[in-house]
Amino acid sequence: MKILVAVDGSEAALDAVRHALLLRQAGLDAAFLLATVQEPTYLYEMVLAPGADVLERVSGAVGSRALAAAQALFDAAGVPFEREIGAGEPASTLIEMAANHGCDAIILGARGLGALRSALVGSVSQGVLLGSKLPVTVVKHAGDGSGLRGAGSR
Repeated sequence: MKILVAVDGSEAALDAVRHALLLRQAGLDAAFLLATVQEPTYLYEMVLAPGADVLERVSGAVGSRALAAAQALFDAAGVPFEREIGAGEPASTLIEMAANHGCDAIILGARGLGALRSALVGSVSQGVLLGSKLPVTVVKHAGDGSGLRGAGSR
């Protein structure tokens, strides 16, 4: 079994990483892909305004920083992993990455944006839940009172 763990550098994403590691510790024989998605860099940004933030996105530094804490948790647990940095709309890009890597499931954290903000800007976890043909586990942030045992799954 291979599981994509979506990471964006947030505490909610690190809860998803911890959940994946708990599954492995409990005996699940799985390989892991740590994946993050960055905003795409558009050609006009490169030509007209190559600011430091644009160049940083191009170099992958932003993606590497988003993955750093998750990688540290996997390294500390002695669990091997692959990593990938993608660019594009997060939900569809994560689904595509999972398919390209032959993943069997996806684990990601829930940000808990609330109904209004989620309706206005969309939710990555909701987009993955609705768009993926793979099983998806959404791990609620431990700080919301539910703990890691409050993970929802489809």
